[in-house]
Amino acid sequence: MVENFSEWFHNILEEANITDSRYPVKGMAIWMPYGFQIRKYTLELLKELLDKDNEEVLFPMLIPETELAKEGEHVKGFEDEVYWVTKGGQKDLNEQLALRPTSETAIYPMYSLWIRSHIDLPIKYYQIVNTFRYETKHTRPLIRVREISTFKEAHTAHATKQEAKEQVDEYIELYKEFFNNLGIPYLISDRPSWDKFPGADYTMAFDTIMPDGKTLQIGTIHNLGQTFAKTFDITFEDKDGEHKYVYQTCAGLSDRVIAAMIANHGDEKGLRLPSMVAPTQVTIIPILFKKGREEVLSKCMEIKKNLESVGLRVKIDDRDIRPGKKFYDWELKGTPIKIELGPRDLENNITIAMRRDKLEKVELPLDDSLADNILDLIEKYDEDLKTTSWKFLEDHVIFTTNLDEIQELIESGNVVSFNWCGDDECGKEIEEKTGYDILGIYEELDGESGIKCINNNQEEAKYIALIAKTY
Repeated sequence: MVENFSEWFHNILEEANITDSRYPVKGMAIWMPYGFQIRKYTLELLKELLDKDNEEVLFPMLIPETELAKEGEHVKGFEDEVYWVTKGGQKDLNEQLALRPTSETAIYPMYSLWIRSHIDLPIKYYQIVNTFRYETKHTRPLIRVREISTFKEAHTAHATKQEAKEQVDEYIELYKEFFNNLGIPYLISDRPSWDKFPGADYTMAFDTIMPDGKTLQIGTIHNLGQTFAKTFDITFEDKDGEHKYVYQTCAGLSDRVIAAMIANHGDEKGLRLPSMVAPTQVTIIPILFKKGREEVLSKCMEIKKNLESVGLRVKIDDRDIRPGKKFYDWELKGTPIKIELGPRDLENNITIAMRRDKLEKVELPLDDSLADNILDLIEKYDEDLKTTSWKFLEDHVIFTTNLDEIQELIESGNVVSFNWCGDDECGKEIEEKTGYDILGIYEELDGESGIKCINNNQEEAKYIALIAKTY
């Protein structure tokens, strides 16, 4: 990856027509056509996974202050980030309304109306919406914004504690499949108590390592226990006629998924998009001269129809510009496969194909095997993207037993794993001594291993934890 990642990332969003951050409200951006298509195909992939066991809904954006304020711990977690609507036209509202920072306090009052009996459970709804948070830190497109324009939140309710835990585990598996499809590598950790979602019993989080060594949180799953059920009086009558509080979970993803995909796969030439979300999976570039022009264009159209018949998204770039400029543009935009065809290729009954990651030319015969050959190139391309990105992550997770080594390792672009006793005060002390954030528990240790905590040599280490510089 390029040395100055921040500059590269900002430039690629603009040059590849993904977003435009010049909208006159800080921290809000416009999805441009090419970026919107990437977003569309990413969401289609996500919805396909969710729709197997969840139902999509859409809730209003405005939340009454009385509802938002009901869950004290939750609102405390968002109180500095809420945008408030205080007027309707010129008239002051009787009650100010929040632009949703997240939707627990919008959805759960309705769950208390909808859930009556055990036969109503489980309930598994999700929505993909805009959320608003008054971000006071330095904003970055797709990474740290004030309007999250692609926020997937799922909210479930269950009859038992065990069912809620199983739902968390199911969402972990769903997220793993989703990120694997996009070739995005991840670290899964149980967030420390001081960094869990406000109101949750515990939070499981997915992080990826960006090219600058910082970690980006790309997905979260929260076991809410009965916290919100008790606040919003969400009860059900069980088979024995006893009224009980439900157990709940919620899970979120955002625009950061696309940021992570761009960052993990990109190179100095631009994007390298996984084929599943590439707006154009194959770009055909005709090499045109006066002689044989019509024959070449006709063959390009035939190839396009052939590839589309096997489900590929194909574009013929017949713009009246130099072929070199076309190659540059499609390398910038990350189309997985380019194929070129000129009069000489047509005479020899071949086309020249090139994978975006390898940039090596391959001759393919213009016969019935072409579609299969292209599909094979795409499959290998996707697999190599995934392998490369996972190798980067694995190479940048470094274990240490020395607290004093953490700063140097992190400043060298790594995430550090270490032995930890799990005590909150000890964890906060580690953060204070090092200046970095503990992501969470990465792995449980055998309680009789004899391994000691990195910060307190008198205490048995119960976990391997992760610490990093974060976005």
